[in-house]
Amino acid sequence: MERVIYLDNAATTRTAPEVVDVMLPFFSEHYGNASTVYGLGSKSKEAISKARETIAGILGAKENEIYFTAGGTESDNWALKATAEAYREKGNHIITSKIEHHAILHTCEYLEKNGFEVTYLDVDESGVVKLDQLKAAIRPTTILISIMYANNEIGTIEPVEEIGKIAKEHGILFHTDAVQAFGQVPIDVDALHIDMLSASGHKLNGPKGIGFLYIRKGVKIRSFIHGGAQERKRRAGTENVPGIVGLGKAAELAAATMEERTAKERELRDYMMARVLKEIPFTRVNGSRTSRLANNVNFCFQFIEGESLLIMLDMEGICGSSGSACTSGSLDPSHVLLAIGLPHEIAHGSLRLTLGADTTKEDIDLTIEAVKKIVTQLREMSPLYEDYMKKHV
Repeated sequence: MERVIYLDNAATTRTAPEVVDVMLPFFSEHYGNASTVYGLGSKSKEAISKARETIAGILGAKENEIYFTAGGTESDNWALKATAEAYREKGNHIITSKIEHHAILHTCEYLEKNGFEVTYLDVDESGVVKLDQLKAAIRPTTILISIMYANNEIGTIEPVEEIGKIAKEHGILFHTDAVQAFGQVPIDVDALHIDMLSASGHKLNGPKGIGFLYIRKGVKIRSFIHGGAQERKRRAGTENVPGIVGLGKAAELAAATMEERTAKERELRDYMMARVLKEIPFTRVNGSRTSRLANNVNFCFQFIEGESLLIMLDMEGICGSSGSACTSGSLDPSHVLLAIGLPHEIAHGSLRLTLGADTTKEDIDLTIEAVKKIVTQLREMSPLYEDYMKKHV
C-alpha cells in the first residue's frame, strides 16, 4: 500500500508535529512531579497552569473550572456519576438522548441499576433533539440534562443554547459531551448556559489519553478519583504533564485555525455529498444538512453491508468507519441511525467519512471513485439488489 487516505478523524486524529514538539521536553528534561516544591517540579506545574489557562480562554471559562482527565469517557462518567451522587437528595432523574455516545448511555444504564431514573429523548430524522419532549420530560426530581454538542456519527449539531436555557430556567444542571465539537465550533460556556463540558485531546490533533471536564464554579459534584490533592482535590493522581501540555497546544492550534480550517472542510464535505448523491443511486445522507460539523459525511447505501465496504476501502488504502470507533466490533446497526428512523437493512449500509486539516480534494475524488466501484461490486453480489431491479426496471 503506497498511500493511505485517512478519513476517520472522528475516531482519532494524527498528533500535530507542533504538539509533539512541546510535549517531548516533559518526558526527559522537565520530568519533575508538579506536586513537588523544587524547581524541576515547578516547571511541570507552570506548564499545567498554562494549558489550563489556554483551554479556559477558549471556552470563556475560569482557569479553576478546568479539570484534566484521561479523556472524554472519563469526563462523561465523572459528570454523570458525581452529579448523581451529589444531588441525590434533590432528586434521582436524569434526561439524555437516544443518540449519545456510549460513554453516556452505558453510564446512564449503570445509574439506572443504582436507583436513578433516566429519560432518553427522541430525535427527529436529522438527529436533532426534540425540545418539546425535553420540556415535557422535566420533573421536580430532575437533577441533570446531558445532551451531546454534536453527534459523533452523523455530525448533527444540537440546539445547545436552547437546551441550556431550558435547564437554567428550571434550576437543572446541564452537561454536554463536546468531544466532537471542541476545536470544531466556537463554544462559550456562559452564553450557552453550560454547567459541565467534556472534551478529549486526540480528536483535535492532540495526544491520546488526555481530556478535560469543565465544571462551572458552584456546581457541587465531588471527587471522581480519590487519593492525592491533584486537580484541587477533585481528581487524584500524578498529572499527565506531557499529555496536558500537548492538549493545551492542540487546543491553541485548533482555536487559531478554526475558521479557515472548517471553511475548507465544509467545502470538501459538500462537494463529496453532492457527487456521491448524484453518481451513486439508492444513497442517502444521514444527519442535518445545515446544522452539521464541517468535517462529517455519513451515507447509507442500500443493498450492501457497511462492514464489507469498509474492508474493501481499506484494501484501497482508504480509512473510514461505519459509525463510532467504540462499537466497530459490533454487528448491530448503529443506535444513532435507528434513532433517526432508518430500518435495519438500510442502517447496515452506513459509511462515515470524517475529514481533517490535511484532507485534499484529490483525496476526496479518489475516495468517491473507490466508493462507486466498491458499491457497484457489492450490489452485483446482492440478491436483494437483484430482486429490486427485477421488480422495478
